Amino acid sequence: MTDVTTGRSADTLSRPFAVRGLNSRNRIAMAPMTRQFSPGGVPGQDVADYYARRAAGGVGLIITEGTYVDHPSAGTSDRVPRFHGEDALAGWAGVADSVHRAGGAIIPQLWHVGVTRAEGAPPVADAEPVGPSGVSLSGEPKGRAMTQKDLDDVITAFADAAATAERLGFDGAELHGAHGYLIDQFLWSGSNRRTDAYGGSLVARTRFAAEIVAACRAAVSDSFPLFFRLSQWKMDSYEAKLAQTPEELEALLTPLAEAGVDVFHASTRRYWLPEFDDSDLNLAGWVKKISGRPTVTVGSVGLDGDFFGAFQGNGSAVTGIDQLLSRLERDEFDMVAVGRALIADPEWAEKTLRGRAADITPFTAEMLNVLR
Repeated sequence: MTDVTTGRSADTLSRPFAVRGLNSRNRIAMAPMTRQFSPGGVPGQDVADYYARRAAGGVGLIITEGTYVDHPSAGTSDRVPRFHGEDALAGWAGVADSVHRAGGAIIPQLWHVGVTRAEGAPPVADAEPVGPSGVSLSGEPKGRAMTQKDLDDVITAFADAAATAERLGFDGAELHGAHGYLIDQFLWSGSNRRTDAYGGSLVARTRFAAEIVAACRAAVSDSFPLFFRLSQWKMDSYEAKLAQTPEELEALLTPLAEAGVDVFHASTRRYWLPEFDDSDLNLAGWVKKISGRPTVTVGSVGLDGDFFGAFQGNGSAVTGIDQLLSRLERDEFDMVAVGRALIADPEWAEKTLRGRAADITPFTAEMLNVLR
């Protein structure tokens, strides 16, 4: 890394970021990544140390891995942490305290997997997969369509989790509305075939998400910010598009912003790719331009391969971030979420800010097998 790049990194990434009562010392966030190191859904001291190590290594904001809300069908693994139950919440209180003592801010990502739940899987083996229309993301029959009571129960579960996050001392909360999970299943026409008020037009498909946001906003104080993660792609449909045009994206974002989203976290596989024709803005850039809300960008930051390669056993080499800095300098987005690069090197942030890029540890797929 050249001296010029070092100076740019420090000047650009070291700026503080604040929203409501959340204060991050810089523009670097840790992206949420499911690790499955919480047996019985309870995050232990090793999980607290894992997040605190990244905060101590210079990360300003930790966004935790997805954590299940209190609904029987919310999860599909008993090694993914939950955000309910005295044992799990005690663990999360310890995580938040550890991150704060290391100088970082932290928000939990609240999650319901919806119809992607594997039938018969823990943590509630007899819970049926539920979704908008009783079909999988690929359109095959699966689970059942949610009733109004189901919708109300899930909305309450998210609101309760947001209130609990504030009570435990977290600095905000993120709602997982991306990647083909429950909230996103309502947003996407491929999985939402409802004919009631929660289906049909793009605006109607935002209703469930907006009601969750509004309920969470009502359950927390004015000083507690709500993040919302969204994506175009789904876990088994990487070319899927919620919005084909900026106008459709505006129709999607407006109800969510009006319901109380403070920050949008726009998930892409490669942050440098333009989202629409005739503009080099990425998804986070378009979301900020349209909504007026701060945004977080993500996608292969500091690495030369996207995360799908990791599932196939592939590593990724360290790359420069000049283009990222250029986009951040012109305020295309407000924060940068770093994923696998932080799994590989807990000190990625500090090394990047201090011009020690040559010392950054590259990512290998084997690193996913341990929590360090």
